[in-house]
Amino acid sequence: MAAAGSASVGTIPVQHLRAGDHAFVSYADDDAGRDVVSAFAWAGLVKKEKVMVFAAPHQAEEQVWSSLDGPGTLLRTAREQGQLVLGSMRALIHPQAGFTPERQWQRITEETDRAVAEGYSGLRTYIDMHWVGDLDADVEVMMHRESHADHLFTGRPYTEICAYDSRWFDSGVLTAMHEAHPCRLLPRLGALHVEHAAGTVRLVGEADLATREQFIGAVREGLRRGADAPSLTVDLTGLVFLGAAGAVDLLRLVGAHAHGPVHVHCPPAAARLLCRAGADQVPNLVISEVDR
Repeated sequence: MAAAGSASVGTIPVQHLRAGDHAFVSYADDDAGRDVVSAFAWAGLVKKEKVMVFAAPHQAEEQVWSSLDGPGTLLRTAREQGQLVLGSMRALIHPQAGFTPERQWQRITEETDRAVAEGYSGLRTYIDMHWVGDLDADVEVMMHRESHADHLFTGRPYTEICAYDSRWFDSGVLTAMHEAHPCRLLPRLGALHVEHAAGTVRLVGEADLATREQFIGAVREGLRRGADAPSLTVDLTGLVFLGAAGAVDLLRLVGAHAHGPVHVHCPPAAARLLCRAGADQVPNLVISEVDR
C-alpha cells in the first residue's frame, strides 16, 4: 500500500521529488541509474538538505564518488562539511549487526532530526537495496519495512529513493515493491513516460527532440481514444522539459482534433511556451496552469 504521507504519487521524474516522498526505482545494469542518483544528490544540495548516498556495498567509495557526475567544488565542499555523506546500511544501523525495521526506522528518524538540528532543511537518502544481501537480511522483513514506513515521511522533511537491481531481486518482489512505494521514478534522465486513462493522457519526463516521436505518438493516441469523449485532458504537469518542437506538435495535433475541447494541464513555463507558439489560434484548446 502506498504511504499516505508521501508528497507525490505515481510515476515522476527524479527532479520532481519533494520532502515526504518515498520512491521506487529499478535498474538492470551497473551503469544504469547513475544520472538519477547524481541528479538526486545535486538537487538536495541546492535545496540545502543533507544528502546520504548508500550505494551498492560491492562498489568502492571512490567508484561511488566518481559516479556523481565529475565531482567539482560544490560536491567536494559539501562532502568536507558533512552535507554530502557516502555511507552504507551497515554503518547506519551500527552497532547492531543484523537488520531490523525498528532499528533502521530509529536511525533514519535520528538522522533526519540531526540534519535539521545542524541547520539543513531536511534529509534525503539514496539507498541501493543490495544491502539486503550484504546483511543477509530476510527479504520478507525488508518488504515489511518498505510497506510500513509511513511515519518516516508523514509531516517530516525526509525523502528516500530505494533502488532495486532487477537482476538480483525476484520479479514478484519487484512488483510488490513497485506497488508499495507511493511514487515511482523514471529509470533515467531524458526519458518520457506515457499513461493513458479514460479521457486523459499523462506525459512524464522530457519532451525534447530525442523523445519527439514518442511524444507525438502519445498525444495522437490520446486524441484517438478520446474521440468519443465530451473532452480530453493532456496532462503535462509531470514534464521536466517541453521543447519548442513539442509545443508546436501539440498545437498542430490538437488543432486537427475535430471533437470536443482539449484541456492541457501544464506548468507555467510550458503554458508560456504554448502561448508563444500560437495557442490562441487553436480554438478547441484550453490551457490550465498548474504550479507544483
